[in-house]
Amino acid sequence: MPTQWKRSPEELHKTYVANTEAFYRVAGRELAGQMDKFCTDCALQLFARGARLGEEHVAAANALYSRGQKQPDWLLWALSTAVGESGDFLPPLFFWTLTERDARHGTEHSRVFIRMLTNILLYVAAADDDVTYAEAEYITECGEKLSALCDSAGVKPGKPGLRAADFVTSAEESFLTKNPPRAAASGGDAKAPGTAGADTAADTASEAEPEPEKPSLDELMAQLDDLVGLTAVKKDVKSTMNLIKVRKLREEHGLPVAPMSMHMVFTGNPGTGKTTVARLIGGLYNAIGALTKGQLVEVDRSGLVAGYVGQTAIKTQEVITSALGGVLFIDEAYSLASGGENDFGREAIETLLKAMEDHRDDLVVIVAGYTEPMERFLDSNPGLESRFNKYIEFPDYNGDELNAIFHSQCRKNGYELDEEAEAAAKEFFAELYENRDENFGNGRDVRNRFEDMVVRQANRVAAMEAPSKEDLVTFTKADFFPTEED
Repeated sequence: MPTQWKRSPEELHKTYVANTEAFYRVAGRELAGQMDKFCTDCALQLFARGARLGEEHVAAANALYSRGQKQPDWLLWALSTAVGESGDFLPPLFFWTLTERDARHGTEHSRVFIRMLTNILLYVAAADDDVTYAEAEYITECGEKLSALCDSAGVKPGKPGLRAADFVTSAEESFLTKNPPRAAASGGDAKAPGTAGADTAADTASEAEPEPEKPSLDELMAQLDDLVGLTAVKKDVKSTMNLIKVRKLREEHGLPVAPMSMHMVFTGNPGTGKTTVARLIGGLYNAIGALTKGQLVEVDRSGLVAGYVGQTAIKTQEVITSALGGVLFIDEAYSLASGGENDFGREAIETLLKAMEDHRDDLVVIVAGYTEPMERFLDSNPGLESRFNKYIEFPDYNGDELNAIFHSQCRKNGYELDEEAEAAAKEFFAELYENRDENFGNGRDVRNRFEDMVVRQANRVAAMEAPSKEDLVTFTKADFFPTEED
């Protein structure tokens, strides 16, 4: 039976804009990107509960964008993949702020948002001229979860919204029930379901890509050894690996083993290779069986801390979940304890401490930053010192090491230095190290110098009438130093 909610893609877009514009007048237009992503995520989850998936759903998804935002360009195979991978409903981050503001000012904008979302989702559900029970249940669930947040924040009651169940037109099974994801042949992630009418090329494009082969233990050790300098760091990493290996052998022979934490503290200035070593540790620990996956997840304070009560723990837990089986690298970790007693960073620390204990056998947390602030950070919470028992100091690179890093950059990118440029490089990096200050960037300074030289060399070669291959690959002394024009 047809539904009264069906709209053309153009009409759906106009309806979406009319609703979101009213919301932005209250909450601020800067939320447009977040709003569009949230509504698209809801649409994907809704499509998974619909009876089928076709071009009308593609058109509906491409209609969900706010005024001034870029229009999506979904294709059927890509939408099929995204629908198959869609998860469960989660309230958007901005909604928490909206409820707190309503509670403070006695307004009910968050309640209005729920009614608006219900309307939008009903229009989206009706893209195929049908609203199933499963779709209505999902729309109801969204409203109930958001209403519960309003209630917990103390937002005053508002008028009830539409009941999605009143607009059901069929009881047909959902798309994913009829097209369950097939397990990938390689044993990796599940593949998205196929779609009726999709051609062979689309099916092929949506199939899961095989995971690239991981480097062997010997290859990873060679990468570690090839790093410029860091002699003491390499020794520490190898010693820790030996400890883990022997510990596993003792377990296999039924011998007692002392409790061990694999979590680490990296201290030192920026550009000293901390992230690179953390990535290698993930791969090395996976190669010896200490971690199940070995991936690196890199975050800073902004990736863990939200701006309102209760959401930081959720945000931090999501990051932890993505890092399970590998390494969670937290740069400038001391910023988590930089606020007062009521700072949300402390909530992130507490969540991390629990996860570090609960998952100590399949998660490595590495906190990194400047030496002195990191010492204060570890002193800020008694639990931090007990969780970390391995400290690795990353020293500044000296002049010769900076020069070696620079030459490595040149080799990787197919550049050579003439004799004058060689002498200029050696002198420049020696002076850079001797005159370093608190803003010294180590390897980052080298990378910046290299990138500047690539630009200057390109400008010089482009002015030649017929540059040779040698011209194209050679740095001269003139490329090393900026001109007055630069």
